[in-house]
Amino acid sequence: MAIPITVLDCDLLLYGRGHRTLDRFKLDDVTDEYLMSMYGFPRQFIYYLVELLGASLSRPTQRSRAISPETQILAALGFYTSGSFQTRMGDAIGISQASMSRCVANVTEALVERASQFIHFPADEASMQALKDEFYGLAGMPGVIGVIDCIHVAIKAPNAEDLSYVNRKGLHSLNCLLVCDIRGALMTVETNWPGSLQDYAVLQQSSLNSQFEAGMHKDSWLLGDSSFFLRTWLMTPLHIPETPAEYRYNRAHSATHSVIEKTLRTLYSRFRCLDGSKGALQYSPEKSSHIILACCVLHNISLEHGMDVWSSPVTGPIGQPPEEEYEHMESLDLEADRIRQELMLTHFS
Repeated sequence: MAIPITVLDCDLLLYGRGHRTLDRFKLDDVTDEYLMSMYGFPRQFIYYLVELLGASLSRPTQRSRAISPETQILAALGFYTSGSFQTRMGDAIGISQASMSRCVANVTEALVERASQFIHFPADEASMQALKDEFYGLAGMPGVIGVIDCIHVAIKAPNAEDLSYVNRKGLHSLNCLLVCDIRGALMTVETNWPGSLQDYAVLQQSSLNSQFEAGMHKDSWLLGDSSFFLRTWLMTPLHIPETPAEYRYNRAHSATHSVIEKTLRTLYSRFRCLDGSKGALQYSPEKSSHIILACCVLHNISLEHGMDVWSSPVTGPIGQPPEEEYEHMESLDLEADRIRQELMLTHFS
């Protein structure tokens, strides 16, 4: 005779049917201050995410009680902004830490699926010219359509023999390439590169490099710091400026490049799962890469909703990872040298 097998819900075992969950505990039942302190985002933003991701998060499940999209999103936001699966976070929304982990995975994949919708360069010439005009208005640097930099995000060691993720500090990390506009909106994000790769090597192997080398954005360039090689489409500062024009060029370059430095600080402060203060991301490189990308998508969505890129909703000390040390990358491109000299002669003499 067949013996019936009962499939038990771990949340049901932990909390029982009488435990209050956000299927009953609606967002309207709590204050805006509570939502900001627990989840890092305001009510209307959370409602927008429910509308945006709801269909993806309502996929059929064999579990006895499907977790609502609203609850899944709050669980993920709680992790992204706090950096840990805190017991109080699960208690607040009535789910176990195991379910918290599943929610983070579901929401992360739903956001990654929509990355190209929110992270991209402008598609038309008028918008590209507007980018150049805005950057020129900041510090007088012409032709700039974006600023570029890399950040390291700590991850757990993939395995004992894989050294490709060990960075110069001896820590396991992903080296992530980002480009932003003058508002701090991200236009390119590549989060999958092993931490052992230096910034210039990441750029050299990136899809961004392929796009610019193919001439996709002619008569335009990015600005990068001295961890990158000078290219015809990537202007870097001079290592040792000598003339007044070179000093003026370097000052304008530094003032313009500071936009992405502020943007990276915002990412670290808003999404504490990235800043290392709660330890490394406890996932495989692939899943960690997706979490970083999901946070970048949320960053851009928050900008679209009028949230100030330079302010952080998270209070308390910020444990940002130390910046990677690097040697100055000397130019190996004579044509790039010529373009930079012409730029200084035309605009900074």
